[in-house]
Amino acid sequence: MAFQLTSAQQRALDAVYQQAEHTQRNARERIQSVLSSSKSACTIDDLLKAIEQRADLTINFHPDRLLADGRSVITGLYEDGLYRSQFETNISNGGLTAFAGGDRDLWEETMLGGAYQLSGVTITERPKYGGLNLLNYSDGACPRFGSCHFRLKKLILQRATYVFGDSFFNPQDRGVIHAFEPVLAGLLEEIHKHGNALGRKNVDVSTFLNTILSAGNTTTALFPRSQGRALDDYIEAQIHGDLRLAEDVDALVADPSFQHTMTGKLLEATAKKYGLHLEWHEGCELPFEEVPDDFRGPEMPPLARRIQKEYAGDHAYLNAATIGSAAASVVTTPERWNDWGTPEETLQHLKYLWHILVVYGKQKRR
Repeated sequence: MAFQLTSAQQRALDAVYQQAEHTQRNARERIQSVLSSSKSACTIDDLLKAIEQRADLTINFHPDRLLADGRSVITGLYEDGLYRSQFETNISNGGLTAFAGGDRDLWEETMLGGAYQLSGVTITERPKYGGLNLLNYSDGACPRFGSCHFRLKKLILQRATYVFGDSFFNPQDRGVIHAFEPVLAGLLEEIHKHGNALGRKNVDVSTFLNTILSAGNTTTALFPRSQGRALDDYIEAQIHGDLRLAEDVDALVADPSFQHTMTGKLLEATAKKYGLHLEWHEGCELPFEEVPDDFRGPEMPPLARRIQKEYAGDHAYLNAATIGSAAASVVTTPERWNDWGTPEETLQHLKYLWHILVVYGKQKRR
């Protein structure tokens, strides 16, 4: 049976489709200009078809962060079987601005044609945010938003809208999977001008095109499956409609720092309960003494030392689990952090520490 969207969700998809259709001719000219400059023989339509065949949607999340009701994220997912938006959970790994009149509300109004601001639309109808994992990164399209991710089923591509870049910056290159030209134009221009290919640096257009066009052929893939560490450079996806684990998710890809922990057991139980493939990606860790003071602020090294002393035990490395333990304690025992700052300030600093781990972390030692 076909998935049924609410009128607001369908209106949002239609609004972006109309925007993409309006700019499609110009977008195709932009794409062709880059293809011609790179002397590529591929056609725009061949490239669009390859993208649809290759790409997966992923949603990154931190499994051990706490919901407003006191449950961990993974406990909520296990018990409810439903992935909820920031408007519902009131937690975020980006900016916590999901309320009427807040930044997220205004971004969605601009991007999605005001579909979710109409009278009678509920917060449960709001989109969920993920990324288009075009280069098959093992840590998902948007690891800045979480150490683990869900890989969604291919059909979900049809009910998502896409922008090149983060919606925080109100990007103008927007599309849907069957009118993807504006998003592709923005991506190719970024590669052509700056060599930035969704987190990969110093990539030329021809290399990127050959990788996309060789999808599924592991002998010719120029970017072998690995972590992307894509902190700021991604194709954001807004997914419209419910996301039910049993129906809409193919795999749960988890960070190995949670293995042999209570969070890890819940990750395993969730995958088993809803029939998901469970995969463990390579993970990343960083010696506490190597946390830099010139990325995300001078507070980061002393924060890392505090986490090492209070939450790392005998573990000598900063990883997703140790940061998560500290984040949970800010919520459950905020008095322990009074000397550091307000809970909001402390959680923001811990979020920055996770960004450092994404950028500077090393593959987990086996």
